Amino acid sequence: MAADALLRTRGLEALPHRPPFRFVDDIHELDENRIVGSYRFRADESFYAGHFPGRPVTPGVILVEAMAQVGVVALGLYLAMMAGREGTGALTTLFTLAENIEFKGIVRPGERVVTTGEKIYFRRGTLKSRVAMTRENGEEVCSGVLAGMGVVIHEA
Repeated sequence: MAADALLRTRGLEALPHRPPFRFVDDIHELDENRIVGSYRFRADESFYAGHFPGRPVTPGVILVEAMAQVGVVALGLYLAMMAGREGTGALTTLFTLAENIEFKGIVRPGERVVTTGEKIYFRRGTLKSRVAMTRENGEEVCSGVLAGMGVVIHEA
């Protein structure tokens, strides 16, 4: 496996999220400044049953979560690993900021979206990223600025 592919695979494996709350299928690009990941929203996702019956639409909060999982969590874990931070496997990224989130379209069941995250800054365990989600054809669905902080949460 090429070094780039290995890093992308490790980045995906490092995500602490698991189904049914993981909204990343693949990481396509990953370096110290940028990440690109994708996810296909399955028709059987539980939230579609009530949002909205007969005309399902992916909730905006889920779209923001999907952008955060790629543009903040996966990129942040990669940056922490590259910085040599000990115990990155134990880190949980807590969501700290959402700014200027703008929705420009809807995502229906079965659609695949591509999320791009670009680092604004990474310091003291906090990552701030400019994120954008597009359909496969490049049409932008939503965008904004998100931030999160990597912390260790001990079991209760």
